[in-house]
Amino acid sequence: MSAHRHRAPHRILVVGSINLDLVVTAPTIPAPGQTLMGSTLLRRPGGKGANQALAARRLGAEVTMFGLVGADSDGLDATALLRREGVFLPLIDAPDGLPDDIRSGVAVITVDAAGENTIVVVPGANDRLTPELLPETITGYDAVICQLEVPMATVAAVAARVDGVFCVNAAPAAVLPAEVVRRADLIVVNEGEYADLRDQLDAAPGLVVRTLGAAGAETVRSGAVTASARPPRVEVVDTVGAGDASVAGLVVGMLDGRTDEDLLAFGCAVGALTTTKSGAQEATPTLPQVLAVLD
Repeated sequence: MSAHRHRAPHRILVVGSINLDLVVTAPTIPAPGQTLMGSTLLRRPGGKGANQALAARRLGAEVTMFGLVGADSDGLDATALLRREGVFLPLIDAPDGLPDDIRSGVAVITVDAAGENTIVVVPGANDRLTPELLPETITGYDAVICQLEVPMATVAAVAARVDGVFCVNAAPAAVLPAEVVRRADLIVVNEGEYADLRDQLDAAPGLVVRTLGAAGAETVRSGAVTASARPPRVEVVDTVGAGDASVAGLVVGMLDGRTDEDLLAFGCAVGALTTTKSGAQEATPTLPQVLAVLD
């Protein structure tokens, strides 16, 4: 792994969602119609885009994020950690921000005793991240990452304007515009998302990575599994944000020039280490921590 330790920082742009997570811990995930007594309620920074941006930053990248929050305290809380760790947020800091009545995105998350979770997202300001806010050409980045918690038109606009490695995390699952599939160098999905989008993904010219939770991840080309990896054994505390951290790890691994097996192992390690602490962003590991596990 020593070949990957000393390099200039990758320049990564994340275009996506920023949320404030309201995290409730309970013994189990409630069934429909069931009321449970929870043990804690926490306010934590989240959003798939923000989680990936923070994870990429901790893996040593120089990170810019195009995302929006409302002019409310939730927005301040949702972006505090990104700012503290050096993620550049040009749209949020623009003088002509969103109207005062636009609220920040919020995710309500229930985490059970085994660390599994359910999530309901209210998009808020994320729905205002429209193509008109993006540069006409998106250049100067080694890689650009999108997810589907912002308007699909924005994801399509990024695909048309980007000149670096383009990664789409197709979550939550939605049919992708054909031009997005054609342009994507990397598409990351979990098992359910792959099942929903299989026809599109099996025809994708780029690399598809299917994440399998505790079972690891595998690369899929033309519908056939071509490589796989399992995560290191860890004591799971909270799985929130692990998938997002894995996406960042896969992109960094691809920029490092790793083989399919090696980038899967790298992404799995990033995701696994994220489950060892609570919180989507606070738990993401640093590059030395990941390399230590791999070594």
